[in-house]
Amino acid sequence: MRTIAVMPAYNAELTLEQTVRDIPPGSVDEIILGDDGSTDGTVEIAKRLGLTVIGNSVNMGYGANQKLCYTEALKRGADIVIMIHPDYQYDSRLTPYLTGFIKDDICDIILGSRIRTREEALAGGMPRYKYFGNRFLTLVENVVLGQNLAEFHSGFRAFSRKVLETIPFMKNSDGFVFDSEILIQAVYFNFRTGDVPVPTKYFEEASSIDLKNSIVYGIRTLVTLGKYVLQKGRLADFGMFHPKIS
Repeated sequence: MRTIAVMPAYNAELTLEQTVRDIPPGSVDEIILGDDGSTDGTVEIAKRLGLTVIGNSVNMGYGANQKLCYTEALKRGADIVIMIHPDYQYDSRLTPYLTGFIKDDICDIILGSRIRTREEALAGGMPRYKYFGNRFLTLVENVVLGQNLAEFHSGFRAFSRKVLETIPFMKNSDGFVFDSEILIQAVYFNFRTGDVPVPTKYFEEASSIDLKNSIVYGIRTLVTLGKYVLQKGRLADFGMFHPKIS
């Protein structure tokens, strides 16, 4: 099975090379870096490392970058697509563990969960407001969606080709809430989702949305959950829950 890693990047010159170096040899067939208008040396480093570089000359947003990356990965024949943030916040050594569950047809989506214990998450540098916001949103999502995931808000995630060919992700937000939307859509389409533990790593060079954007993200996640409930109850109809037309 052809596995492609995608890295949505914005000003990641300080952490990109280490993230790439930590990916176990042979665990991916290609790495695509989606550059979202970086103003530093991200693109030059990516090219030196032999990555496939695509992107925008201006900053279009995190969700827009993912759309670009997933579309390109599908064009290049990916059977499995794994998103790895190039800011070294997630441990890319764990790549084959995430993709393995999909290769063995156990799950359609696998998330890397940073929430094993509260002590471990906070010791890894996760801000308290992020930790408790994560816990609240994940609890609500598990209840509403009938799931039992440790964390819904990890940026380290792997998808089967079928998931990305079914979910109309191009209709999703160009912003941060894209991450929540695609998982809620996956539940609606009955895809099997699981998670594996990954270390929590917050540090100065790692990208992270601020408190204001975190609040906006949380509100938009709850709004998307509301759409899911209305769609399941046949009380409304939203295009984001219509499968792609091939």
